[in-house]
Amino acid sequence: MDEALLTRQMPHSVEAEQSVLGAMLIDARCVPEVIESLKSEDFYVKQNRDIYDTIYSMFNFSQTIDPVTVLEHMKQNGVYDENTSRNYVLQLMEITPTAANVKEYVAIVKDKSLLRRIAETAGAMTAMIQEGTGTAQDVLEAAEQRIYAIRQGRAARGLEHISGVILNVYERLAELAASDSAVPGLSTGLPDVDMAISGLNKSDLILLAARPGMGKTSFALNVLLHAGKFSGKTVVFFSLEMSREQLAMRLISGESFVDNKKLVTGRLNDEDWSRIAAASAALNKTRILIDDDPSLSVADMNAKCRRVDDLGLVVIDYLQLMTSAGEKTRSGDNRQQIVSDISRALKIMAKELNVPVVCLSQLSRGPESRTNKRPMLSDLRESGAIEQDADIVMFLYRDDYYNEDSEDHNLAECIIAKNRHGETGTVELQWLPEYTTFSSIDRRHQEF
Repeated sequence: MDEALLTRQMPHSVEAEQSVLGAMLIDARCVPEVIESLKSEDFYVKQNRDIYDTIYSMFNFSQTIDPVTVLEHMKQNGVYDENTSRNYVLQLMEITPTAANVKEYVAIVKDKSLLRRIAETAGAMTAMIQEGTGTAQDVLEAAEQRIYAIRQGRAARGLEHISGVILNVYERLAELAASDSAVPGLSTGLPDVDMAISGLNKSDLILLAARPGMGKTSFALNVLLHAGKFSGKTVVFFSLEMSREQLAMRLISGESFVDNKKLVTGRLNDEDWSRIAAASAALNKTRILIDDDPSLSVADMNAKCRRVDDLGLVVIDYLQLMTSAGEKTRSGDNRQQIVSDISRALKIMAKELNVPVVCLSQLSRGPESRTNKRPMLSDLRESGAIEQDADIVMFLYRDDYYNEDSEDHNLAECIIAKNRHGETGTVELQWLPEYTTFSSIDRRHQEF
């Protein structure tokens, strides 16, 4: 019995680990390939991990990698053992058949590492159940979160050395330099807005707020449609207010430029039908997913998004309709506390999924009582927390909504009230009410 317990080790392959290190020492040309695929924690044997860490840091500083230099750096790092280290490094080179098979060795090490992480997660879940501290919903949420982190190749949580982070930054800079796009993030389809907010960037929470009737949903659908057509990624729209069919109708209207009233009444001529057919064909090619469940919580959305392949953007319409984290609202909770929980959870979701999350929000009646009815940050309903958690806060404002005889007929303002990536300011847009959509203002007539 005791022997069985002693032999029950976590999955690992000493031979594969040694062969990976041996290959790196025999032929330094395979070092970049290995470093791209393996992390330090993928090695189970501590001695192997120490050698890998040494090679990794030497590679970061573009130093020559061979048995002599690696041993020297191990001495400097304090992981050198007089009796064994030298012999072990030579042994690694002897037992490695050839550096040409390094990919196969790396695959075995990765596979064993993945199995260990799955086993750790299973153990943690079992411990949670036995302790009886959380509900089934809590355990399920924790399990999904950890399995998702494993799938993404990330540690669920942990400290990372700055050198690893800097490598990621360099990769991102190289990606941006090679890209033709004028903005780093996903485009909204409105160039002026893109320039002001640097597009929709990964892990950002973007809040779009306005009084009812200003066109929040239309703006969100504009962004969704553009990202769905041109980003090449899957985009998800959670509608807690409108049905799937209403949303599809709005998207068809915006894409086909057939008057929304005609679509609602069904009074369509032949030209309208052919436009709708072309718009539908274009929409069918996109990867737009719609969910119109009105009682979703952030945890539900997060769980659904984790299962989506190649996710690029999440849009939620709208914040005040969302339920708090899974359970029914506790009677003692005030609405402000609930909204702050939701907005915090949304920011965590954006970071975890590593995609931009655009969330719509209602404004309080504050602007109605002022002479200047343009929204301000303090008008956000149940404000404080939303304002803090969001990376970008945008307001929509149309003067002709309040003043029928306004000179700025069908002119909309996108007011950027908070922007972690740059300056705040106002962008003017054209509002096209018959297609319930926004467009950039044509400036060709304003050059003189």
